[in-house]
Amino acid sequence: MASHRKSPPAGTRVAGIRTPALATAALTSVALLSQTATAAPSTDDKPSIEEVEKKVDDLYRQAESATEKYNSAKEKTTKQRKEVDTLLDDVAQRTQKLNEAREELGSFAAAQYRTGASAPDTATFLLADTPQDYFDQTQLMGRMTDRQKGAVDDYITEQSATMKKRQEATESLATLTESQSDLKTAKATVQRKLSDARELLSQLTAEEKARLAAIEKRKQEEAARKAAELAKQQAAEQKAAEEAAAAEEAASGSSSGTSGSSSTSTDSSYATKADKALAFARSQIGKPYVWGATGPDSYDCSGLTQAAWNAAGISLPRTTYDQVDFGTTVSLANARPGDLVFFYDDVSHVGIYIGNGMMIHAPKPGAYVREESIYYDGESAIHSVVRPA
Repeated sequence: MASHRKSPPAGTRVAGIRTPALATAALTSVALLSQTATAAPSTDDKPSIEEVEKKVDDLYRQAESATEKYNSAKEKTTKQRKEVDTLLDDVAQRTQKLNEAREELGSFAAAQYRTGASAPDTATFLLADTPQDYFDQTQLMGRMTDRQKGAVDDYITEQSATMKKRQEATESLATLTESQSDLKTAKATVQRKLSDARELLSQLTAEEKARLAAIEKRKQEEAARKAAELAKQQAAEQKAAEEAAAAEEAASGSSSGTSGSSSTSTDSSYATKADKALAFARSQIGKPYVWGATGPDSYDCSGLTQAAWNAAGISLPRTTYDQVDFGTTVSLANARPGDLVFFYDDVSHVGIYIGNGMMIHAPKPGAYVREESIYYDGESAIHSVVRPA
């Protein structure tokens, strides 16, 4: 009986209703389209140009922070390599002296043998803990002259010093190896961050790049406005300070004048050095930022400030981490030309102040040494101001 049943009509049931095949196909198409829309990435998911700009800036900042770590590791490695070379040279010289002293002691043992003592055993001599142990064991110590006994004492002292130097060299080599590893890691980090930034920028369309340039222009305009405000504030405070100093001098007479003269002399000395540092920095404008570079053809941020103040006779440390502790910290309102302006919580960037809210700095990879507002990345980015001399 089952073989005589009619096949059910094509279609499916939706909410208890039998649907024709055409309706079923339509529903299936809608479902597939819905799934496709869900699975396919939406253009709305693409990061905005503002997000790309922030990501690129963050990558450049991270690269610069890694650059300062690289600079620190490089400086440390260079210093340690010199120490290791010095220690190894010292060990080599001491070993040579030790060998000569050992030969001399061997000749003493041979001489004692010729005078009637037991025959010197070279193996026993070499394996003894100290030459004195050997001579004691062979009963030669009592028959030695004072000069010979002095030679034994000298040998023992030199042997102890040589062993100590060898240990120092071993430890220094281990430290150097660790520093070289840190250097390699920092270098790889810089290269990776820069590569990520370049990759992001390469994916931008011409229109997006134009929008990115417009965002940068607005940031520069805002930074210039803030710089102008600082310049007005500094000018007003400078004028007020000069008027107050003049009034105090007039009120207190010549004794105050002597103190004022001393202060003026100090200010003049700093201004002279700062002028030399700024003249050097200005002469580097247009040269490329290259991470780890200290000139003369390219610079990173701390490489530029170090070179500028070196030109003024002041030896700044290599990294931002050390430069920020070199000198006297002053308020931003009291910043003077030549002062160093540091940025970010990790103190990973620095520029040299030129006045009126402006500085000269080596900004970032792909850029060149230039004059720019100290507010180039916003007021909150400024960490501190340091007067290095």
